[in-house]
Amino acid sequence: MTGCLNIYGTKPHAFDEEAVELAEIFAGYAGVCLANAQLYETSMVFARNLEKALTSRAVIEQAKGIVMGQRNCDADEAFAVLARASQDANRKLRDVAADLVARAQRKR
Repeated sequence: MTGCLNIYGTKPHAFDEEAVELAEIFAGYAGVCLANAQLYETSMVFARNLEKALTSRAVIEQAKGIVMGQRNCDADEAFAVLARASQDANRKLRDVAADLVARAQRKR
């Protein structure tokens, strides 16, 4: 992340050494604040992605179980079936899995 602090004066050499020093101090504190904001945002995105991944994993595991039951195959083969369906439909694996789980729940 890059930032810039612009301070303008109404005449040339409007700022003395003390004003420049204060601006530099302020810029340092502002930089820390921006770095913390970026770290917070990055952490929040990571947490959301982790939550989505955990949810997706659960759905994919459920879908694998459904495929294993239907085809009498092992987990690796079931995952391969889901992956192939995902590629054939040009859809995310988690979406294909979610649809399969939803269809299985409606059949109950």
